[in-house]
Amino acid sequence: MNNVQRLFNVDPWKVYTNTLDRENLRLQESLTSIGNGYMGMRGNFEESYSGDHHKGTYLAGVWYPDKTRVGWWKNGYPEYFGKVINAVDFASIDLYVNDQAVDLATMDPEEFYLELDMKTGVLTRHFTLTINDVTVRFNFERFLSLTKKEIGAFRLTVETLSGNGSLNVVSKLNGNVQNEDSNYGEMFWEEIETQPSHLTMRTIPNPFGVDQFTVTAAMQNRTTVTSEPAQSSLLAEESFDFELAEGTTIQLDKFVAIVTSRDIEENQQVAVATGLLTDLTETYEELKAAHAAAWLERWKLADVVIDGDVAAQQGIRFNLFQLFSTYYGEDERLNIGPKGFTGEKYGGATYWDTEAYAVPLYLALADSSVTKNLLKYRYNQLDGAIHNARQQGLAGALYPMVTFTGVECHNEWEITFMEIHRNGAIPYAIYNYTNYTGDDSYLKKEGLEILLEISRFWADRVHFSKQTGKYMFHGVTGPNEYENNVNNNWFTNTIAAWVLRYTIENYKKYQDTATITISADELATWQDIVDNMYYPIDPETGVFIQHDTFMDKDLMAVSEVDPKHLPLNQNWSWDRILRSCFIKQADVLQGIYYFGNQYTEEEIRKNFAFYEPMTVHESSLSPSIHAILAAELGMEEKAVEMYQRTARLDLDNYNNDTEDGLHITSMTGSWLAIVQGFAQMKTWNETLSFAPFVPASWNSYAFHINYRGRLLLITANKETVSIDLLEGEALALHLYGEAVTLTDRLEVETRGK
Repeated sequence: MNNVQRLFNVDPWKVYTNTLDRENLRLQESLTSIGNGYMGMRGNFEESYSGDHHKGTYLAGVWYPDKTRVGWWKNGYPEYFGKVINAVDFASIDLYVNDQAVDLATMDPEEFYLELDMKTGVLTRHFTLTINDVTVRFNFERFLSLTKKEIGAFRLTVETLSGNGSLNVVSKLNGNVQNEDSNYGEMFWEEIETQPSHLTMRTIPNPFGVDQFTVTAAMQNRTTVTSEPAQSSLLAEESFDFELAEGTTIQLDKFVAIVTSRDIEENQQVAVATGLLTDLTETYEELKAAHAAAWLERWKLADVVIDGDVAAQQGIRFNLFQLFSTYYGEDERLNIGPKGFTGEKYGGATYWDTEAYAVPLYLALADSSVTKNLLKYRYNQLDGAIHNARQQGLAGALYPMVTFTGVECHNEWEITFMEIHRNGAIPYAIYNYTNYTGDDSYLKKEGLEILLEISRFWADRVHFSKQTGKYMFHGVTGPNEYENNVNNNWFTNTIAAWVLRYTIENYKKYQDTATITISADELATWQDIVDNMYYPIDPETGVFIQHDTFMDKDLMAVSEVDPKHLPLNQNWSWDRILRSCFIKQADVLQGIYYFGNQYTEEEIRKNFAFYEPMTVHESSLSPSIHAILAAELGMEEKAVEMYQRTARLDLDNYNNDTEDGLHITSMTGSWLAIVQGFAQMKTWNETLSFAPFVPASWNSYAFHINYRGRLLLITANKETVSIDLLEGEALALHLYGEAVTLTDRLEVETRGK
């Protein structure tokens, strides 16, 4: 296990510290990010900070198609790299005491406190400084409203503890922002209009036919003195002067409204944004109370309560908080970016992570319409997926690895061309939704249209080996990105055959009402591929071989590597990584997780014992799958280790990369590890089942799930497991392998694996 880096104290509901850690400020900023699904920001300081940090504010669905600058362009490459762009900085409130700028990069506070309250979604900070014989305590508070999505609210309170002097407060809207990953410091915004209380800016033109985005930010500052307004290019300011007198307190409440051209036409934006503030009759406290109440309503369903391990409790709540800060399903035009609103890495776009890892959580913890919106998102982008396949000279549809529109916008060849297993994640999500909810309305229409095109892609991409009489996929990269351009990745072959089989079955089931037609010849071809797919299996051990020639590698466990080399991706050359046997994330085991009911316990155990010791878990998506499978196999110590790694991946900076932003889509892993792992919740063949155990280091855990119109509460402790039916009709399910009917409450003795 790598060394962990824990900046914040362990607490069930809070992320807090009394330390200003300048060396790790970017990490602090990531971990105190907030959002409301519409917009979000890193936990940057409001006042100016001259030291190293990453100022970041992001708006859902606002992005830029940046030219991919490579000298080795090949046919089929994406034309641009789509990236989320740093938007108007509306948090800034500069401070001057006796004309001296407050700057914690150069000033040492006498006390410092930073807290993210996950129960209410409020970020607070306070510190005390003595400047020119005046001792002042600065208190900051902020939230992005859940009840009024376009509104952000900030409160500054300044207490004069001793001495007298002057305070100048400059509240700002600053559009002079850049991405850290922009080419040659390129600016993505141009000015439309700037006034002291608002500004409008637009993304610069692009040559790819992607619409430009326009954003308007307006601010309203409430305090006891009048302001001095000012503006310059992309910078709106209101300046306030106060007297500092010992024992007195100054307060300023800043409200910001943000609207974008996704919803409001450019020529109407100023009126709408300023109108939102004019119509804001609530006080700061009233708006905050409504916001906190909305968070508490979410927690009623989503919370997982763990007794006996505070670090585990903090981890799961942190992950759920950041997930729901990023996406709660209100807008079918949106998806879940791998960094959410917390950073720019990975471009901020949609990955296969959503379908592979997020769908199960949202099915259980939100209304089914939320997951249906995720499915609609992919259906609405089917034309883009067809375009991607044509770019590769292939039939059907190839869903992108990375996208904003459905068109592939990732610029790494080994991913763009070869990670085609993502084309299995979309159908798997359709299956997951239908199997979990029992609602086949999407599958029968939109789902079959998607399945048809994806199946045509698989049938065109596969080739028949005359030597073996089997169908094969060459030149792929499986989920393990530490191997590129391999032949017959077991997971890719497995998921492709499953998609073809699933399409055939459901077309035959619904063809009388389907909006598509598949010829008998095409169905026969697909069935032949299914029947004759090649699966690399080691004849001696029965292990599913990750890809052809994997067994020729120098096989060894990660434990044999000097810890100073970990993480490999930050210490080894790419050449050395690709030649090694080490696995970035679940690959064969990903397929076993997907289709666990198709394999015997002996097969699962054999493959887990072979692959897990070689896995470095340097993908944030890796630990959860291993936690679930370890739990199924009764390997409690390994399951708990992997849970801890997925639950506290960012809080403890396991992979030494959280300063770039949080790993949002993999945050579902901690919930999956508890619910699908420790509680063994399965829904194979539309049958709900549980077989919970409680880790030795825990006393108990409890969680809710929505399932087919029912609301269930599952509670497990060392002695008993109970399932309460809180809403809905009686439900047939399996508990520890026995068929039971839940009418109100079931309670049985806890059993080990």
